[in-house]
Amino acid sequence: MSFCLPFAFPAFANRTHLPAAEAFEIEGAKGLLLGTAVSMIVGGVLLVIGRRHRGGPLYQKEAMAIVGLSWVLATVLGALPYYLSGTEIAPDRPITFIEAMFESQSGFSTTGATVITDLETPASVPHCILFWRSWTHFLGGLGIVVLFVAILGQGSAGKAMMRAEMPGPTKEGSMPRMQHTALVFAAIYIALNAILTVIYAIEGMSVFDALCHAFGTMATGGFSTYNRSLGRFESATIEYTTIVFMVLAGTNFTLLYLSIFDGPRRLLRDIEFRTFVGIIAGVAICIVFFGMRAGDVGFGTYSESVRNGLFQVVSIITTTGYGTADFDQWNNFGRGILLLLMFVGGCAGSTGGGMKVIRHVLFYKILRLEIERAHRPRVVRPIRVGGAPVDDPHLAHGIVVYFSMILAIFVFSWLFLITFEPRGTWGAVSAADLAEAEAESIENGQPPLSKSKAAALVNEGTLDEKLLDSASAVAATLNNIGPGLGVVGATQNYAGFSQQAKFLFVWLMMLGRVEVFSVLVLIFPSFWRRI
Repeated sequence: MSFCLPFAFPAFANRTHLPAAEAFEIEGAKGLLLGTAVSMIVGGVLLVIGRRHRGGPLYQKEAMAIVGLSWVLATVLGALPYYLSGTEIAPDRPITFIEAMFESQSGFSTTGATVITDLETPASVPHCILFWRSWTHFLGGLGIVVLFVAILGQGSAGKAMMRAEMPGPTKEGSMPRMQHTALVFAAIYIALNAILTVIYAIEGMSVFDALCHAFGTMATGGFSTYNRSLGRFESATIEYTTIVFMVLAGTNFTLLYLSIFDGPRRLLRDIEFRTFVGIIAGVAICIVFFGMRAGDVGFGTYSESVRNGLFQVVSIITTTGYGTADFDQWNNFGRGILLLLMFVGGCAGSTGGGMKVIRHVLFYKILRLEIERAHRPRVVRPIRVGGAPVDDPHLAHGIVVYFSMILAIFVFSWLFLITFEPRGTWGAVSAADLAEAEAESIENGQPPLSKSKAAALVNEGTLDEKLLDSASAVAATLNNIGPGLGVVGATQNYAGFSQQAKFLFVWLMMLGRVEVFSVLVLIFPSFWRRI
């Protein structure tokens, strides 16, 4: 938090397309200082309590508790600068603590969803708070615990904690020392952030904008300093640069490290990377074809179509969530395929969220093997990844359980939203809505509608929107995407949802970022009992 304090000074608070700050941002600095003080007090109390107990070996159970509780505590402490600075999500609408937790968790989990409707008014959101918002992306990109292990080591306990935090099975294997692994990951991550910041600055961004958008890109988060996201710059060069670095951020960092010594062929030999790139290419071609065929906005020329289609596909599959076009206005195929793409995610060992490409590869191989066993019950064939057999006997069971768990979380969360979220989230029935329903009835040769009948038809249409919008909101938060469809589309945000819905989204974002079981075990009493 203290690292963000310089950006309260006008000299550092410079945005490319907005006037520089006129004076020192007192409220923003106060929020950061108070947040820093509270964090130090909490850390000091935990340190005193911890010193009273003798150290011992940390096993999987303790590692899961550390990871789960660390993320919960980080979410609460990370919310303090927003809340204590008086940040407003809309004019004269101060942020609540649940909304501050939403923004905090969205930053740490690199989701990029927001409840703030106006990012461009310093009186509502000071520059130093905007920087803290992007800085949480940087911290959460590789994970709080990964950075902790990189600095402090912790031996075998560090290995257990990293496994409990980093979602997705990894194929490349860890290096002998877990601290070395974490240091390599952190070094690659910091280097790519620095390189991208310089490139953005060369391409015309201010230092403030370059830093914030580099953090959002390499963490696959998507927080921007403008209401229109990267679309505010209207620069093809910046967008194609972002595409390249989003792909790098969505690639296994161990694979990137090994390719430094073995060359690009190491990337092409990896089945997960080939599948990842293949999905991007295939879906982008389909998006461009159907977008031009339907005459969607942003698909006027071939170059414009490729630029918009490719950017949004890469942004969604890597779970970055940046927007340069309003894909919610595209044809149904484009919107539907992007919704499905939210459940794919980046590669294991990357900063990308989602279910991970390798899980889908393994799930396909498991299904194909089970179909073969159905008509050839005596066949004995191991699952192979990249030509090598997988020797983990519990792999198939683990993959199926994970897919079932994600499906169950998605369904129950969706049912909660459509049941308890008030209709007001989708706006009240206006006179224009009623007039439109009556006019449509007359055009169809029906007698004029009563006001109650017209309102019922409008509500029926709203119900259809509620079903789809709620599903996309759950998918976008659970898979750490950010924007969804409808009321949470590319040009919208989550401000309209109720407080209980926002609290649900906080947990969904955490479940999507951390290994799901590390969070779920916290709610089971049996987990806390001594064996």
